[in-house]
Amino acid sequence: MIRTQRLAATTVERVVSGASLTTVLQETWRSHSGLSDQQRGAIQDLSYGVLRFYGQLDILLGLLLNKPLKDQSLRYLLLVGLYQLQYSKTAPHVVVDSAVSASCSPSIDGRNSRNMLDPRHAKSIGGLVNAILRNFLRKRPALLEKTAATEVGRYSHPQWWIDKLRAQYPSRYQAVLETANIRPPMALRVNQRRTNVEAYQKLLHNAGLNARRPENEWTEEALELFHPVPVEKLPGFGQGLVSVQDVAAQMAAPLLCPQSGMRVLDACAAPGGKSAHLLELTDLELTAVDNDGERLERLKQNFTRLGLKPYRIIHGDATHPGEWWDGRPFDRILADAPCSASGVVRRHPDIKWLRRESDLAQFAEIQRKTLDALWQTLVKGGKLLYVTCSIFAEENGLQVESFLNHHPDARLLPFSVPEIVEGQLLPDLHHDGFFYALLEKL
Repeated sequence: MIRTQRLAATTVERVVSGASLTTVLQETWRSHSGLSDQQRGAIQDLSYGVLRFYGQLDILLGLLLNKPLKDQSLRYLLLVGLYQLQYSKTAPHVVVDSAVSASCSPSIDGRNSRNMLDPRHAKSIGGLVNAILRNFLRKRPALLEKTAATEVGRYSHPQWWIDKLRAQYPSRYQAVLETANIRPPMALRVNQRRTNVEAYQKLLHNAGLNARRPENEWTEEALELFHPVPVEKLPGFGQGLVSVQDVAAQMAAPLLCPQSGMRVLDACAAPGGKSAHLLELTDLELTAVDNDGERLERLKQNFTRLGLKPYRIIHGDATHPGEWWDGRPFDRILADAPCSASGVVRRHPDIKWLRRESDLAQFAEIQRKTLDALWQTLVKGGKLLYVTCSIFAEENGLQVESFLNHHPDARLLPFSVPEIVEGQLLPDLHHDGFFYALLEKL
């Protein structure tokens, strides 16, 4: 456990300093190729957990310290220990003993460890770690109560995020914040070109996996696993029978209402989940565009696995269609625009701490440019589906309102899905948060 604690602490430290959690973990696996699957799983679980509850843990640590720590690596090791004591099933004495040993052991990330240069210093550091973690165990109820008296400590989100949600969703913001701190469900999209939901559900059952149909009628291809598993344990995954995709994200393709033979554009397509769903529904002349070359490679791999063949795959910028558009208008456009990703933070808890309130204006500007540019490529009578995985009005309802004010040839079409309120679908136990707006060109 010593190694996993220290690597998790290093991961969290790098993320809080500005790096993406996904990127840091990938680099960790490359740098420490000898890690077992169990160790990787533990490091990932600890890293996600600490970031999920970082607001609470940071305040708890502040209450336990007499003065700020100079050694930041030690600070993040203590945060990992506090997370384990509060949220894991590991015996407390094992957590504490391992954290003490980790604080006194040589660095495993290649950096010099001053603890090993001076045994007396190592002993004092180990004593400090032991005292802080055991003090938490002794005073846990009072410390948790004091931490929960602050909104950041209670909800484990930045204060600006809490304030914005309260202003925009006064009756629901607490549920949204609490939902963001639970583990996300694992939803599947069955590839109807190769099987059907009933047949695949039987395959899951035979493999010892249980799944249920979602309690809605958004999509006919969705299943939700009772317990998440690695994709390699999904029967037929490598043969393209199924994909992993959130239920709310599976709404995009049906809402766009594609018809056989239509020219369809997915303008921000990678890694290809929504594009693939469109092609699974019907035969289309689909063009997939994205400005990220690496993510486009993942899109191509997904299409190959699923046995799908799009019309064109283009490495290009959606805000500059003149660089890649052939001039033939599209019947349908899916504009899954870059956004704050505030609706998927339980899958990516680092987003809460990496985003700044000022980022919203920057995303809104990119979204505006994307909509304006793509509207030129849509045929009259065609439809454009604007999508974000955000829950902030600046990127969603306000963005669409501004677009309609500047485009008299655009009309907002209604949805028949009762859960979507003015385009917004807020996250709950079974799906992420998404925004949808279906625009028709008059």
